Amino acid sequence: MDEGKKALLGMTLSELKSVVKELGMPQFTASQIAQWLYQKGAGSIDEMTNISKANRQRLSERYQVGLMAPIDSQHSKDGTVKYLFPVGTVDCSSAAVYNNNRFVETVFIPEKDRATLCVSCQVGCRMNCLFCQTGKQGFEGNLTAGDILNQIYALPERERLTNIVFMGQGEPMDNLDAVLRATEILTADYGLAWSPKRITVSSVGVKNKLKRFLDESECHVAISMHSPIHEQRQRLMPAEHQMGIEETVGLLRQYDFTHQRRCSFEYICFAGLNDTTTHARQIVRLLEGLECRVNLIRFHEVPGVDLPGSDEKRMETLRDYLTAHGVFTTIRASRGQDILAACGLLSTARKN
Repeated sequence: MDEGKKALLGMTLSELKSVVKELGMPQFTASQIAQWLYQKGAGSIDEMTNISKANRQRLSERYQVGLMAPIDSQHSKDGTVKYLFPVGTVDCSSAAVYNNNRFVETVFIPEKDRATLCVSCQVGCRMNCLFCQTGKQGFEGNLTAGDILNQIYALPERERLTNIVFMGQGEPMDNLDAVLRATEILTADYGLAWSPKRITVSSVGVKNKLKRFLDESECHVAISMHSPIHEQRQRLMPAEHQMGIEETVGLLRQYDFTHQRRCSFEYICFAGLNDTTTHARQIVRLLEGLECRVNLIRFHEVPGVDLPGSDEKRMETLRDYLTAHGVFTTIRASRGQDILAACGLLSTARKN
């Protein structure tokens, strides 16, 4: 990456139109650049061969594509691959600045005819959930839309992707402008042209930001619940203090999840802590009448976190209770355990 040049990756079509206008190029050049960036996966401006050599030269004097290959990877025996990406700037308006000590993780998860990519949106995280390694890194900055898209476009398995989930490092609603810009490009005709149904964005629930996301995006939403009880969730997830799970579910009830868009709740199970019959009853009460699903998740051990994960029997009991009481519930298959697929472990090791 040339730190003196701005990255084209992450720019919307309207922004590319402003670039070509500023450089005195024909307006249709913006669509050509977008096609090279988002449909053909060009790694350099020189590859944009339907743009005149003079205009390519003019463009390359101030801009670069902005792709950065992963610098490390770990491969699981189940096919899951965790990649470590360097990141550029935390300011969307600034020229890209490469920093040797800032990284994010991206996890590629293949399964039969489906291939999901779990992307990150921040370096570190402000939410500081008790059970999360990323939160223990502290917050170092927001990714730009370009840094988010780089995890997709620089991925070796890019052509195999069927789904993208914003469930990696960081809280998407805490970097909402960049997340909305990235999902716009992924779903736009000039971009990847994906249906929003192939993209899921997660959140702990951030006041005002979650509502804006629901209003401005058609992507699926996944809420990190982990406890239906206010006091306990606040101990596990300090964000509960700002926007509680009751308020979050109340907001969700204002939207239609009966057709194209899906609402789900992520629920990491801790033995004897949040997997009891009391918790099951509270989940049923909380979600009554809301079209949604609950995904029960096994706890991936995190260094320094003394929380016991639930065993299979306890998770099955919780699933069966919720299902019997009208809450569609599944146990998510655990992937990449042999490479510590929980987010934050690889980047923490690299920083140390």
